[in-house]
Amino acid sequence: MPRAYRLLGWGFVAIALWFVVRAPAPVAAIAQTQVAQTNGTAPVTIGNDAESWFRRAKPYCNAVEINVLQNREQPPATTQGAAYHAACFALAGKIDDARRIIDKLPQGERFKAAGVVFDIGHPVADAGDDKSAGPIMELVIDYWPNHYMALYHAGMAEYMLGQRDVARKNLTEFLQQYHENDGWRRNGIEVLKRLNDSTGTANDVKRPREPGA
Repeated sequence: MPRAYRLLGWGFVAIALWFVVRAPAPVAAIAQTQVAQTNGTAPVTIGNDAESWFRRAKPYCNAVEINVLQNREQPPATTQGAAYHAACFALAGKIDDARRIIDKLPQGERFKAAGVVFDIGHPVADAGDDKSAGPIMELVIDYWPNHYMALYHAGMAEYMLGQRDVARKNLTEFLQQYHENDGWRRNGIEVLKRLNDSTGTANDVKRPREPGA
């Protein structure tokens, strides 16, 4: 290849590199810079992805740190953003705050937010944290009354906590909604039978084995 062509080719490479170096910073990088420069007195929204916001927020979704989170970063102003915001408060045990967030949504969007709260709270129920799981699942039921797995987990948590009347109500509704002949239904039938047994006492409480456990 003649020397002139080689020089011309390298010239194009140099020009291309110059444009790459001078290109504007990505939006995410700009957002991170803005956060770094924020003094923490004003809420900051980063991006518009509710799931990404929740991944960043989740370590702060506890009773001690959630107020710090509110002063640092707000979720996207969308139904999904509100849903994850409510889920964060629910994980922190601040159920009334979670309700207030969902109540600000249009009526037809509230059950969607409750579905997100269920998805986030489901591992809490699976872990056997009845004191936390019961109120979370009750929150879901308030906005999605026929959510059969929320009914199941609420009923089981309340049964374990000795809240027999509300456990009976939720498990009865669960069995009306859920008809698969599997471990979930068998557990519901078993516990409801105990609850309806007038001779049963609080000492009879025993969590049935979860399906697949």
